[in-house]
Amino acid sequence: MGESGIGSTRGAYMRPATPAARAEDAFYRAASDGPLAVRAFLDQFPKGADLHIHLAGSVYAEQMIHAAAEDGLCIDPVALRFVKPGAENANCASPLLPATELDGNRVGANQALYDKLIDSFSMRSYVPTTGWSGHDQFFSTFEKFSGLNKTHTGEWVNELTRLSAMQNQQYDELMQTPPFGHAAKLGYQFGWPATPDFAALREKLLAAGLRDEVAEGLSEPIEANKHWHDLAKCGSPEAEPQCKVEVRYIYQILRGNPPEQVFAQTLLGFETVSKAQAEHEDTWVGINFVMPEDGYLSMRDYTLQMQMLDYLHSVYPTVHISLHAGELAPGLVPPEGLRFHIRQAVELGHAERIGHGVDVMYERDAEGLLKEMAAQHVMVEINLSSNDGILGVAGEMHPLHTYMEAGVPVALSTDDEGVSRIDITNEYTRAVMEQGLNYAALKQMARTGMEHSFLPGAGLWAAPDDFTKRNGACAKADPLKQPDGKCRQFLNANQKADAEWELEKRLAEFEAKF
Repeated sequence: MGESGIGSTRGAYMRPATPAARAEDAFYRAASDGPLAVRAFLDQFPKGADLHIHLAGSVYAEQMIHAAAEDGLCIDPVALRFVKPGAENANCASPLLPATELDGNRVGANQALYDKLIDSFSMRSYVPTTGWSGHDQFFSTFEKFSGLNKTHTGEWVNELTRLSAMQNQQYDELMQTPPFGHAAKLGYQFGWPATPDFAALREKLLAAGLRDEVAEGLSEPIEANKHWHDLAKCGSPEAEPQCKVEVRYIYQILRGNPPEQVFAQTLLGFETVSKAQAEHEDTWVGINFVMPEDGYLSMRDYTLQMQMLDYLHSVYPTVHISLHAGELAPGLVPPEGLRFHIRQAVELGHAERIGHGVDVMYERDAEGLLKEMAAQHVMVEINLSSNDGILGVAGEMHPLHTYMEAGVPVALSTDDEGVSRIDITNEYTRAVMEQGLNYAALKQMARTGMEHSFLPGAGLWAAPDDFTKRNGACAKADPLKQPDGKCRQFLNANQKADAEWELEKRLAEFEAKF
């Protein structure tokens, strides 16, 4: 299958000399045995970072049902969704059902409804039907499990990091939307002019008190992390493995709203992340636009939204930007809609990373765009299961190899693992069995993810996306030994390099087992 394939030609077996070569040999033997053997091999393969993961969509439905019971929510057994109690249904009167009836020992009597609710909240058991696609099913789930208290955020982070730790993944960047109601209200108050002056609008919004919500946005991840650390007993002798997982947050902006709201929320996002950076909080590190890219307002205002980012980037140049772009496929939108989103995200939106990027070969001058992305080291967050479930794009129609052959950095991520009912090991397994990636490519992707994290400080490697030579301070250090001297000083001063060193240590430990 060539350099990127899983095939291997060998004569009489000779035990490879180095741990890395022995691990690669074990990988090829697993690949020849099929997907279950590959999954077992990759279970503890060090995966580095997941850089494209929505916190709300990464919670499994079973957890949400339990949380709904704690919050006293109702279940609509017809619409298969949560409902908040109100004046007319204070006791979840029929046809509603208290969520407590689907929790704990009571599940047995309601197993059929419990199963239907899980299917409604995810892609489990989903089969496309006329007029209801995988895209429709996927995006419909979020409204159905809304209404849960934000007090559960720390529980979600604890569970997500627990799963990360189980699979030898060390870092997550979680997309989350803090409160922005006041900012949106101000946006509508000033309206949207026919010829917008972004600088003037920014000054108006700030003068009217848009920053009032920054403090709440800053406190949300701090409180969630404290709750997570308390649940996991971090800092104590009984600390659970997820305490070793690092977490940062990406501020989500809802792109499917009118421009006056999008601009106000985006400004609030930049203000919040900038404040977190200034106060050296290990919380918000960047922003991203979310909601279906094919939605009417998302399509109509796409260029306008990129222009907003172009302006705000000039005011807040240290705020990192990762953008959903090219999460589209032929037929989902008119042909013209496939021809400019990724380019504008890079050139106007200043995206350092692109989420999905599925329609890249439908862009104008696709080859030129790929060269530009490679030259600028714009990474693509690859979500194989999500792209298959939402867009029906998989196998040879997926552009993963196109990006790799063009020298564009790529890394695997999960997107919404709770909705998709997958985990990061599943994505690595798909990359091998469906995309034919070899062991070297998997190591490259794990390193690429850590290299393109939004952690502050210099990286471990001497040149971007070149994993053959480390920074001089750690050039001769052994990952299996505690670094000292200049290397230790360098790692202490640079969070990104320290995380990359941890990945090198884990890779060395993994390969030493073979």
